[in-house]
Amino acid sequence: MQLALFAFIRTIFNTAYRMAYPFLGVFARALGVDLETMSLALTVRSIGGGIIPFIAPLSDSRGRKFGMLLGIGLFTLSMGIVVIFPTFPALFASMFFATLAKYIFDPAMQAYLGDRTPYERRGRVLAITELGWSLAFILGVPLMGFLIARNGWMSPFPLLTILGIVTFVLIIFQIPNDETTVLQRGTTRANFRRVFSCIPAIAGLSVGLWATVGNEIVNLVFGVWLEDSFGLQIAALGASAAVIGFSELGGEGLVALFSDKLGKERAVGFGLAANSIAALLLPFLGQSTFGALLGLFLFYITFEFTLVSTVPMMTEVMPTARATLMAFNVAALSLGRAIGAPLGTFLYRFGFSSVVLGAVLFNIIAILALRKMQKTS
Repeated sequence: MQLALFAFIRTIFNTAYRMAYPFLGVFARALGVDLETMSLALTVRSIGGGIIPFIAPLSDSRGRKFGMLLGIGLFTLSMGIVVIFPTFPALFASMFFATLAKYIFDPAMQAYLGDRTPYERRGRVLAITELGWSLAFILGVPLMGFLIARNGWMSPFPLLTILGIVTFVLIIFQIPNDETTVLQRGTTRANFRRVFSCIPAIAGLSVGLWATVGNEIVNLVFGVWLEDSFGLQIAALGASAAVIGFSELGGEGLVALFSDKLGKERAVGFGLAANSIAALLLPFLGQSTFGALLGLFLFYITFEFTLVSTVPMMTEVMPTARATLMAFNVAALSLGRAIGAPLGTFLYRFGFSSVVLGAVLFNIIAILALRKMQKTS
C-alpha cells in the first residue's frame, strides 16, 4: 500500500514538472509572455536542485514523515497559488516551489524506504517508486493536455491542488511517525561534514553526476538531430517523446527485476557500459527514422536502468545521514543536467558523432568513479 502511494505521489509531482515542456507555448500565449521568458522560468526552477541539500536534511533531524509532509504541503501550496492568482508571476513561483517540493519529498521517501527495507531487496522497492517518472510522461502529461484542450491553460492546477491535499492526508494516516531517532541525528552542518569526509559518498555522487552529464548531452540535441536528419515534424517528434516515456518505464521495470540479483554496484556498471554501446550505435542506427527511434529507445532504457540503480546503491553508502546524502544526490543530478546542456549544443556544432563520443567519455568517467567507490567502501 505504501509503495503504491509513493508511486502515485511521485506521478503527480512529476506530471507537474514534466508538463511544462510540451505546453510551454500554451502557457506563454495565455499569459502574454514570449517563449524566452517562459524558458527563463524553467532555468530558474533548476536552482532548486542546488538549494535542496540545505532543506532536505530536515528528514535526518526531524524525521522522514516530516520531510514528506513538508514536500507535499509545499507542492499543494504552489499549485494553489496559480488557482488563486492566474498570472505569470504566480506560475513562475509555482514552477520553482513545486520543483523544490519534489526535491524535498524524494530524498525523505527514499530514506524512509532505506530505513525499512533490507539492502538485498531495496532495488526492487525503490524501482517501483521510480515508476512515477515514466508514468507522468505516459499518463499524467496526456491527461493534463486533455484538460487544457477542453478547459484552458489553468485547468490542471485545481486538480493538482486537490490531489496534493488528498495525498497529504493519506501520508498522515498511512505513514507511521518515526518510531526511533535517526542514527547519529545531528545538525545539518555535521551531516554535511559527514558527507564530504566520506570518499565512497563523494565517489557515488560522482557516478550520478557524470552519467547525467553524458545523458543530457544527447537529451538536449536529439530533437534537433531528428529534425536535421529526417525533417521530422511535431507529430513525429511527439512519437519520439512516447518512445522515451516507454523506454523509461522499461528501464525501471528492469531495475525491479534484476538490480537486486545482480547487485546494485554491478547493475550500475552494467548500465553505464550498455548505455555507452547504445550511444555508439546511434549514428549507425540513425540512417532511417525507425532506426533513429530504436536507437533512442536503447539509449534511454539503458540510462534509466543506470540512474534508477544508483538510488538504492546510494541509500546504503551513509545510513547515518541517509536523507542528507540523497539530497546531495539530487543536487548532483541537477548539476549534471546544468553542465550537459551547454556542452550538448557546443558539441553538436561538430556533428552528432561528437555528441555521442562526449556521452561515452562521461560514462567512462562515471565507471571510474564507481570503481573508486567500490574500492573505498
